[in-house]
Amino acid sequence: MSGLGGGDVVGGLRKLAVSFVVPGPAGVAIRDRLKHLTPQDEKVLRAVGEHQGALASRDLRARCADGHDHSTDAWAARKRELTKESSSRIAGAITKATHDQWALARRCQAAYMKTLAAGIRTLRHRLSLPIGEKGTKRAAGGYHSRGEWFRKSRRLAALEDRYSAAVADWQAGRVRVVRGGRRLLNTRHHLAQARLTEDRWRERWEAERWFIAADGESGKRFGNETIRVTPNGEVSIKLPAPLAHLANAPHGRYTLTTRIAFAHRGVEWADRIAADRAVAYRIHLNVDRGRWYLTASWQRPVVKTIPLEAARARGMVGVDTNADHFAAYHLDRHGNPVGGPHRFGFDLSGTAGHRDAQIRHALTRLINWAVRAGVAAIGIEDLDFTTEKTREKHGRRKRFRQLLSGIPTGKLKARLVSMAAEQGLSIVAVDPAYTSLWGAQHWQKPLATPHRTMSRHDAAGIAIGRRALGHPVRRRTAPPPHDRSDRAGHRTVQAGPGARGREGTRPPTTDRPPGGPSPSGKRKREPSASNTVRNAPRTQQWVQDSLMRTG
Repeated sequence: MSGLGGGDVVGGLRKLAVSFVVPGPAGVAIRDRLKHLTPQDEKVLRAVGEHQGALASRDLRARCADGHDHSTDAWAARKRELTKESSSRIAGAITKATHDQWALARRCQAAYMKTLAAGIRTLRHRLSLPIGEKGTKRAAGGYHSRGEWFRKSRRLAALEDRYSAAVADWQAGRVRVVRGGRRLLNTRHHLAQARLTEDRWRERWEAERWFIAADGESGKRFGNETIRVTPNGEVSIKLPAPLAHLANAPHGRYTLTTRIAFAHRGVEWADRIAADRAVAYRIHLNVDRGRWYLTASWQRPVVKTIPLEAARARGMVGVDTNADHFAAYHLDRHGNPVGGPHRFGFDLSGTAGHRDAQIRHALTRLINWAVRAGVAAIGIEDLDFTTEKTREKHGRRKRFRQLLSGIPTGKLKARLVSMAAEQGLSIVAVDPAYTSLWGAQHWQKPLATPHRTMSRHDAAGIAIGRRALGHPVRRRTAPPPHDRSDRAGHRTVQAGPGARGREGTRPPTTDRPPGGPSPSGKRKREPSASNTVRNAPRTQQWVQDSLMRTG
């Protein structure tokens, strides 16, 4: 899947972007199930979620109405209105969540405009070409018939109208947000296909719109005053003012009968609450399973990423991302492949939970192998399929478009960065241009042996690793312009200046042990010289005759 990114074209080839070290994660989130809740506990949680969810919906509507006219005074006024029906801390959590949701909608709006612009450019290019003109690897050709040309011209007009409307919304500060999710909202019109009843959908819809969350506060008891979790796992909630009559603890609080114990990062969480450092909590209901969950999250101090040269010091693992597997190769710091290719497969079919588990499992195996290899960083492509997912570029190749859309590039980046940081590994992002093409050209055939199968994706992993290390993809540069290499410098880029045997050619095989037999069985040891006088070489015969005369 390499080599599909966009960019400037210089001399017939796209200008490559500079590799960089991806910043590490800035936050942590862990989750545990609230088990054995009593009917009264569930009643209180539902009441709090419905009440605060209604307040959040009203606040989001007010924020969207403000648009670009929003100010700190308007924010303070909204918070004062919410405080009357909840509390100051709950109002602060709701307004902050509203601003985050509005900002996310703006980023999605910008991405939508970028996608429309890419489709419009492709349509205009193809419509400007003669009918039936063939395309190239870098640009699509003309349309096959006049009928198709006419339909695409109408689609161009439709996309231009959508783009104009999106630009007008962007300039006016209008966003369209659905609390609970637009996908779930549209599912209401397709209950049969979703295998849901109206009551079941309604239950899921209401649960998604609830709001039971609170931001942490450093210096407060256990890092949070609204949703408090003690070191022994006791969970208590500060009830809003209209629901204060449901409290079963002093100061308008309700304590759940259940206890929680975070199995993952539990020690780190306990250290934070023991020092009264801020921890944010969120309680939500999984309708399908009928289970309640508590999620704890906190921010990490900003850690400066290591320099690129430090990430390259111990070599690199180059990873080629594909629709069903990661193709990885270990390279030393000079760019030489070490060992054989490694593939880590995953299956992206099925439910979202299954896909997420498959990605995590594949990344876990990849990271563990990189740790065993002793490298300090993993090189991966900075993939962006925005322009590749459009119908205008791959209109007839529907399965290929579905393949591109199915690769979770955003989730993959976030997962890999956070999981690698826990093992002390850095991530180096490289430009994906021509990695598959040049990798297959320079590395697939030389590394293929009867005992090693090299695919195009394995060769792309080498190309990605070499680009992350700062080396060219090809194995050797062009010969020196003079008759002697010491006048213009050594021509190889694979080994350091002091490496032995750097002037020699690469052996045909690389997977046999030192001194071991050839895996192909074709290369054999040269025959030894004969010990008899009749079959001795002329030089040996001359020496023997001389010795006999002198004797």
